[in-house]
Parts: sequence; C-alpha cells; structure tokens
Amino acid sequence: MIRVHELAITQSVVEVVTERTGNSKVSSVRLRVGRLSGVVPDSMRFCFDLVTAGTPLEGASLDIEQPEGRGRCRACGDDVVLVDPILLCRCGSADVEVLTGHELAVASVEMA
Repeated sequence: MIRVHELAITQSVVEVVTERTGNSKVSSVRLRVGRLSGVVPDSMRFCFDLVTAGTPLEGASLDIEQPEGRGRCRACGDDVVLVDPILLCRCGSADVEVLTGHELAVASVEMA
C-alpha cells in the first residue's frame, strides 16, 4: 500500500535534489528521518523507485538513517530517550522538550 504522506515527501526530496543537481546522474541519496517524525522509511523506499523513474535519480540508492528521539524533562532535568511520540519522563512528567527525533532532511547526495 502506498502511503500518500510518504509519496508527497519523497516527491519533494526528488525535486529538491534535482533542483541542486540538475541533469547530473545521482547514484545515492542519504536522508535523515527522525524516529519521531511520523514518516515510515519503508514506505519512502518504495515510493523512491516510483518517483525517480525517468529522472536523473532513477536507479539511485536511498539510504535512510533514523536518529532516535531524545528529550530533556523540564520537571527533573533528566535526559530521556523517546521511542515514540508519547513524551514521558521516568519521573512521570509529560513536560518533555524534544531535542532530536523530528528530523527530515537530505543528509547527502552522491553523484555518479
């Protein structure tokens, strides 16, 4: 099943890369997709092959790194690993500042 959200994001990634690289052949694209971003990497991988067809990115590999979510509790000051969007500290507080995990960025592009 194609998720429309990931399809639109993947199309945007291809457009951004193409704007920067023009008609040059691209061999790989590396993305940073945080675990709290709400984006499903497997869906992006599937969509990547669809949206790169007929573009300079066709045949390029898509590598996705998934930084974990990290936060800081405003109540106790503890640093916490956030594995899902439910922001709870070990102390029970939900007043957690998200520091990482929402990333959605092109980290690098390798030309052929």
